[in-house]
Amino acid sequence: MIQREKELDILYQISQAAATRPHTVHELMAEVLDIMESEMGVSRGTLTLLKPDTDTFVIEASRGLTDAEEQLGQYKLGEGITGRVAQTGRSALIPDISKDPRFLNLTQSRADKPTAFICVPIVHQKQVIGTMSIDLTLTSDEAALQRYQRFLELVANILAEAVAGIREAIEERTSLISENERLRRQLGDRYRMHNIIGNCGSMRSVYEQIVQVADSTATVLIRGESGTGKELVARAVHYGGERRNNAFISVNCAALPENLIESELFGHEKGAFTGATQQRKGRFEMANGGTLFLDEIGDISPAVQVRLLRVLQERTIERVGSCESFPVNVRVLAATSRNLEKEMAAGTFREDLYYRLNIFPIILPPLRERRSDLMLLTDHFLQKYSERYSKNIKRISTSAINMMMAYHWPGNVRELENCVERAVLTAADEVIHGYNLPPSLQTGEETHTSILSADGADLMTLVESYEKEIIIDALKKYRGNAAASARHLNTTQRIINYRIKKLGIQPENYK
Repeated sequence: MIQREKELDILYQISQAAATRPHTVHELMAEVLDIMESEMGVSRGTLTLLKPDTDTFVIEASRGLTDAEEQLGQYKLGEGITGRVAQTGRSALIPDISKDPRFLNLTQSRADKPTAFICVPIVHQKQVIGTMSIDLTLTSDEAALQRYQRFLELVANILAEAVAGIREAIEERTSLISENERLRRQLGDRYRMHNIIGNCGSMRSVYEQIVQVADSTATVLIRGESGTGKELVARAVHYGGERRNNAFISVNCAALPENLIESELFGHEKGAFTGATQQRKGRFEMANGGTLFLDEIGDISPAVQVRLLRVLQERTIERVGSCESFPVNVRVLAATSRNLEKEMAAGTFREDLYYRLNIFPIILPPLRERRSDLMLLTDHFLQKYSERYSKNIKRISTSAINMMMAYHWPGNVRELENCVERAVLTAADEVIHGYNLPPSLQTGEETHTSILSADGADLMTLVESYEKEIIIDALKKYRGNAAASARHLNTTQRIINYRIKKLGIQPENYK
């Protein structure tokens, strides 16, 4: 029989073990059972936990059982003494298990010799989350067994919060890992090559190049006008290669001030400059093992170009304010809308850096050279923004299509996306009309150059475009019938015929 002073000492040791909150329940129980074995002489003990989403309690940790015997220890609610304790939430004391038919001996680990058995519930927030049990050498001292029972109940109370906390932390960590993996898969799916819209010959060539270079470690230089989708291609290269599960870090070099870009790329030490109050990792370190995308690489200063060239050559970096170099495993993808050949001729871009970056160039065509892809892209953005703004846009009118096909799209795909978003927002029915398009497109159907004023289309062009769109929609609805269209528009047939002739509309085309 353990003495009170001994009990307090054991409880203190167990509470200290629980307070340290090991990573797993198994580690915690192994430590607790070690304490009970050394201090109390307990040679056999088990801890069971409720298996998530079941009514089965399984052995999580034990002392005196082999791994094979642990696997046998699974108890449903109400099954055997352990299952009964889990069901009722009340402790059980069996003076001699060899004489109690309720004892199932599922682990097949006990010989047929007199043994006392104590099992207590582990309760957290009024729910039984597990059980704890020990074997004791048979004694005729009933009071001693009851004292062991009360002591084990105290131990279970101490362990309850720790066990629940560990399990919650594990579940949260597992959930975060699962969510992180789901997001990685989602990102990968979003940026895979098949999500780049386009089927013209120049885009098919781009797809072939992405496939060729994705699994390599070669530096890629993506070239094209602003808004052509250079970052989308960079992400397709990253997520199509072996580094897809590692970081993709994007840096817009043009958006960073010259005095900060070195710190952003390479990091800095504490006190390296005014305001550097602590050490900071740079983008190269953040992308270690993954990919670093340097957008608008042509905008970096000559001083940064020198440091970047060394990183590409040596694969090592130094933080600003440090003399210590350390290696980085980073794949570099770069993009620019500038003419780097002219920049080199002007002496603003280093030739050696250009040749280091230009190992595998990918050139994206401007949208004006992808006329066959224009409606594919438009339909994609139309669906995207119709869902976002809960609109039911079913089609684009003929005149609106003609306006879009005639426009030269200086802002490329980015401008087209913004244009479609605006059209969806301003649409009052299920059709995108010409008057839903931005003023820059309101220039007639044949050309965009002849009637543009300094600030966009002139007033007469806008009015006639709007009027023509309304009349054509009415003629479509009434199959080219001018009289029915006039009634629909609450005007006379004479006025409609006059406007049809003036605007060059062919009613027979809509019959």
